[in-house]
Amino acid sequence: MHELSIALSLVDLAEEEAGRQGGRVCTVYLRLGALAGVVKEALLSSYEMACADTALEGSRLVIEEVPVVVFCPACQALRPLSGLQAFTCVECGTPTPDIRQGKELELVALEVES
Repeated sequence: MHELSIALSLVDLAEEEAGRQGGRVCTVYLRLGALAGVVKEALLSSYEMACADTALEGSRLVIEEVPVVVFCPACQALRPLSGLQAFTCVECGTPTPDIRQGKELELVALEVES
């Protein structure tokens, strides 16, 4: 379960930043793409375990789910995928491997109380 190692890394990064700012982290904000290979529920559960007995114990992990968006060469436009089974434009049906969004695993913000 690699979600636990990701959660441990998030806790380490958040603790380091909280130390620099001299406060306590109460919320960690993360962007998670549908193609990141991470199960949201497993990450939330792992985050609670990773926070145990640390300065982040009791903090929240808020995950923004990022949909997959591809570039359609026929339409010359960005299009969301209707599903992860077929990488085709939802407007014209043209297949496309050009993924522009949906692979994210980004720590985007911390809410720190001083």
